[in-house]
Amino acid sequence: MIILFSLAAGLLLWTFMEYLLHRFLGHEAEGKNFFKKEHTLHHALFNYFAPVSKKIVLLAVLFSVFTFLGSLFLPLKVVIPFLTGFLGMALLYELTHFRYHSRKPVAHIFIILRKHHFYHHFHNPKSNYGVTTRLWDRVFGTFKPVEKVHIPESMMMGWLLENEDIRPEYKPHFQVKRRLMDV
Repeated sequence: MIILFSLAAGLLLWTFMEYLLHRFLGHEAEGKNFFKKEHTLHHALFNYFAPVSKKIVLLAVLFSVFTFLGSLFLPLKVVIPFLTGFLGMALLYELTHFRYHSRKPVAHIFIILRKHHFYHHFHNPKSNYGVTTRLWDRVFGTFKPVEKVHIPESMMMGWLLENEDIRPEYKPHFQVKRRLMDV
């Protein structure tokens, strides 16, 4: 039972860390930091993602810190499942985020989460920081409900399009923003 609890705690902590990194290092931090530079590029170039090597370094640092701190207070049979959940969720985050921008959704829940994420990108970068969950946005008051996302034509993702227009199945959720009047 403790192993499952530890695994679940690692999963949950990653979603919290995702929120904190995105909000505070990616948006609210003054000046430049290791995260903000890459994140700013991601916002400017919708299909840009930080190199895998940089992500591995960040995860290695987090893994090392949590392993050290965890082993000071807890047995390894608790620390290892926790880190497995944490790093597993971090990898799931990376895959999910990349898929949001590059591939069509495989289930309705992913349309909801994409709308949440794309609202952050294309409407209000001071809200909807979560990528894998909307939980922390709700907890910290940064959640904005999303009916339809207006995506600039220059940043339109291929999976959304059919004959240069939004695919019919996505029209209730997304709209091409061709000029200021379309909003």
